Amino acid sequence: MKRKLIYLVLDGAADRLSDSVTSLELADKPGLDYIAGNGLCGLMYTIARGVAPESDAAVLSILGYEPEKAYPGRGPIEALGAGLEFKPGREVAFRANFATIDPETLTIIDRRVGRSLSTSEAVELANAINGLRLEAYGGYAKVKATVGHRAVVVVGSGEHGLSSNVSNNDPAYVRRGLISEAVKSFENTLRDIEPLDDTAEARATARLANEFVKKAVSILNEHPVNKSRRSRGLLPANALLIRDAGCELPEVEPLQLKYGRRFSVIAEMPVELGIGRFLKAYVRSVDPPTGDPMHDYSVRLEATLELLKESDVVYVHLKGPDEPGHDGDLDLKIERIEDIDKYFVQRLLDAIDDNTAVLVTADHATPPSVGAHTDDPVPVALYYKGVVGDEAVKFTERECSKGSLGVVEHGWLLLDKVLKII
Repeated sequence: MKRKLIYLVLDGAADRLSDSVTSLELADKPGLDYIAGNGLCGLMYTIARGVAPESDAAVLSILGYEPEKAYPGRGPIEALGAGLEFKPGREVAFRANFATIDPETLTIIDRRVGRSLSTSEAVELANAINGLRLEAYGGYAKVKATVGHRAVVVVGSGEHGLSSNVSNNDPAYVRRGLISEAVKSFENTLRDIEPLDDTAEARATARLANEFVKKAVSILNEHPVNKSRRSRGLLPANALLIRDAGCELPEVEPLQLKYGRRFSVIAEMPVELGIGRFLKAYVRSVDPPTGDPMHDYSVRLEATLELLKESDVVYVHLKGPDEPGHDGDLDLKIERIEDIDKYFVQRLLDAIDDNTAVLVTADHATPPSVGAHTDDPVPVALYYKGVVGDEAVKFTERECSKGSLGVVEHGWLLLDKVLKII
């Protein structure tokens, strides 16, 4: 009899093995440690050694798809997750962040507006530039705010074909084909978007995107929302960093056909929701965190247990640890891990039956010592009733490196391996 599987992904929970001590080692997390101490453990490169992935490519990979073959770009995934449609060949979708810049020098003051931008403020700002008409090629832009400082931008043309093969204006990420990688060091200045090939379509896309960004800065800088924010001593959200252009959603084998199992996805962010829809899973959206972890994780646990009744695999993506990792806040990252353990993992272990396995990992490392995604391997732990555990005793990077699952060199190999075990 096949067991059901809860696939729990803790966004950015891992740190560097070279750190003297990691967030997972410092956290009090008896639930996660029970899973590791009584299960099978290992380490995993979520894409490959040497690749510091963005979340979207990493999540696609750990669900079993090679990004180089199946990845459509972050923009289309975010657009799908946000419910924003685009026309292949005539419109290009970008992932966007509201940011704070010096409009004179284009120096980036804060890439995420100090994480202080409310979703309601972002919606007002997005509405002010949504439908913006562009002078070149009968161009226009569609903008939709999603959660906090995050947004989706679609640049289109009524006269000219467009291409996704353009660079980012966000200096923190560089394009490698359709995949962007975090850059270790960079000049903190808003960049021009450039064509990445010598085609009229790429040149037209770059020109339209740059025109949009420039006009958006002019409008946003004087918007009443930003005037109010300045009066309260808050950073203005006066620019958009756009990256990871894409112009189509290729056909891929749905999760259910790939594995012969019914899949559900629970997530709060458009990128994970978009991946779930892209892979034809049943998708359950949950509200972003309210600041009350007991409430937030209770909602996610209730949804998990409900979907487990109708699904064979429930993929649960919990965002908590990633943001403090980006912000270099070790104490808050530890607290977020402990909240997940206390209010989700421990209660989950009490609620599941003997026919349910739990697989826990991270989509990438976000060490507070670095403040960005890195290429470090992440811990993996698999637990189910009757499994004979291995040498690992805790859910940490160093302990899981002792486990019998060994090192999974590519994230897309993990799920198939696990489903054969359970």
